[in-house]
Amino acid sequence: MTKQRKILLSVAAVYIVGLVVFGILFGIKGHKNESFLPQEEFHLLTWVKFFGPIGLDKGVLYLLIAGLITTGIMVWVSKRMTTRPNRVQTAVEALYNLCLSMSKENMDPKMTKKWFPVVCTLFVFILVSNLLGYIPLPVNSGEKFHIFGLSIPSFQIYAADTNVGFPLTLSLMVFFAYNIEGVRAQGFIGYTKSLIPRGVKGPMLGMIFPLEILSNFLRLLSLTIRLWANLLAGHLLIAFMAGDLAVLLGLQVLGWVTLPFGIAIFLFEAVLIAGLQAFIFAILAAIYLGGAVTRH
Repeated sequence: MTKQRKILLSVAAVYIVGLVVFGILFGIKGHKNESFLPQEEFHLLTWVKFFGPIGLDKGVLYLLIAGLITTGIMVWVSKRMTTRPNRVQTAVEALYNLCLSMSKENMDPKMTKKWFPVVCTLFVFILVSNLLGYIPLPVNSGEKFHIFGLSIPSFQIYAADTNVGFPLTLSLMVFFAYNIEGVRAQGFIGYTKSLIPRGVKGPMLGMIFPLEILSNFLRLLSLTIRLWANLLAGHLLIAFMAGDLAVLLGLQVLGWVTLPFGIAIFLFEAVLIAGLQAFIFAILAAIYLGGAVTRH
């Protein structure tokens, strides 16, 4: 018997034994938990109030950590560039080439030189923020546990993207950037005309023009909702499969049943979705910027 097969059989045995133990200890009859509200985990409770609307909560904390990590990694790597790159430098160069190709394939050389740093920063910052969202941290101040007389916030996985304000702010930056670039390159009238496909004339123009203007504004919504909804849905699925569903139904054995699915979803989200959503946001930003200065 191979080593891999032994591991799989051992895991399966532990899982089955766990089902039996949970069933014996807690039974298989549940009850509806009226007091538990899963959405409360995503509410932003203000920890420190500075002035006006400015304060510190877990959303702001995650953004600060993501910003510091992004800056720290780039500075650390830039100071250790060598002619014979190590593994970290190789990975960073691959990421650099990916961002550069996104820019070159969608913008002319002049636009690439100007906007490549923005596209690359968006990709890295969103990627770091997304990955940070899969590391359990003691940030759930709504639920606390007590150790040696200290009240410590419960650990949870949380991503800044799950609050719509974060992706909306990034989307607004991209929206204003490509529209301003379009007006600057073609003038207001020329840019407005460029939104209409070539060859559209006569009565059809009256139908197409409002739709194209509307679609330009819908880009703002699509950028925001795509990033926000994917991360929020992923975190909700992980939470439900990892135990929230069992708590809601008051059925402890269900938590053990769904746990493998929670782990699978966690790995899928952390390995694929975190990077994919960062890539999609960055490449759409490059596409919109490049398209704004050209006639369709």
